[in-house]
Amino acid sequence: MKISSKGEYALRALLVLGQHEGKVLSIADISDKTLVPISYLEQILLQLKMLGHVKSKRGSRGGYSLRTNPADVNIGDVIRRLEGPLAPMGCASITSYEPCILEPTCLLKPLWTRIRDTVAQILEETTLADLLDRRFSR
Repeated sequence: MKISSKGEYALRALLVLGQHEGKVLSIADISDKTLVPISYLEQILLQLKMLGHVKSKRGSRGGYSLRTNPADVNIGDVIRRLEGPLAPMGCASITSYEPCILEPTCLLKPLWTRIRDTVAQILEETTLADLLDRRFSR
């Protein structure tokens, strides 16, 4: 599994909005704080809006804010919905399984499955509030 710039930038945007919870931030402000180009950030914020994590306000004082409580924003859910499966290989994926001709005798699949499970557990146990409060499960 590799987190693309889209996944990283989405998390950056959510963190900035979480740091300013209850306030509407312009896309320019979010861009300045995340170092994400406005044109790309618009696409990401639209996706986060469609996922229900962000809301927008039009007008001269418009912008974006969090729709939900940071404690209700699950990082695993955000990454899966933006990036797709968490498995490093298709044969280890639960949601996008891809069979392999070597699978019946493969000695690597248990490793790929363990990696998938470990990454999924960490992401599923982490909320936006945990990141904002610098709390991590170990």
